[in-house]
Amino acid sequence: MLQTALSDFVSLIFPHTCLACQQPLARGETHICTGCRTQLPYTDYHRLSPTDNPLLRRFWGRVPVHYALSYLRFLRRGRVQHLLHQLKYQGQREVGSALGLMYGQELADSELVTGIDLIVPVPLHPRKLAKRGYNQSDSFAEGLAQSLQVPWSATGLHRTSYTVSQTRKTRAERWENVADVFGVSKPDTVQGQHVLVVDDVLTTGATLEACAIKLLDAGAAKVSIATIACADR
Repeated sequence: MLQTALSDFVSLIFPHTCLACQQPLARGETHICTGCRTQLPYTDYHRLSPTDNPLLRRFWGRVPVHYALSYLRFLRRGRVQHLLHQLKYQGQREVGSALGLMYGQELADSELVTGIDLIVPVPLHPRKLAKRGYNQSDSFAEGLAQSLQVPWSATGLHRTSYTVSQTRKTRAERWENVADVFGVSKPDTVQGQHVLVVDDVLTTGATLEACAIKLLDAGAAKVSIATIACADR
């Protein structure tokens, strides 16, 4: 009772707020309030067959991705954009881990994730990592790994060169920008494994395609993809 009362008092003085709408969280709510959870634009792609999955179709004829999933639809000026802005530019790493935990809990009962051996986030270049202080995809990977009870590695992939922002580039320009900038740090750790590559947002898919190719070339048996959000093409 004393601990509960103390917790309520601390929450009153320093209230925890929803990561999506910034309103105070009610007792029992964590990270994202119930109202926002009911209104987030979920894709539910994990409930579709591979042939009906529009995200997976983006990779057809480009790289043999086993499956491609995204938790939310990216809508400009909406809750998802705010969450991603908090994650990438406001130092709110818990956004990624919270969404990873939530998504992982949904995926845990899906046959799609059966057999995942390793989760690997898309890496940042050391220069950008030093500037930001963290890789936003790491926290998403960590949350997913915790829910799915699968190991993850922040160093499974690395960037071999610095690239400029992908924003405002065409698909061809994005591919040219990232085609040869990734490497597999320790090929023996991915050989024969089903690797899940994760990132914050999927737009054209060029970055994830480049990562998948490198992992398959290094001997990965299968590569699948999961992101926090996906943008319409």
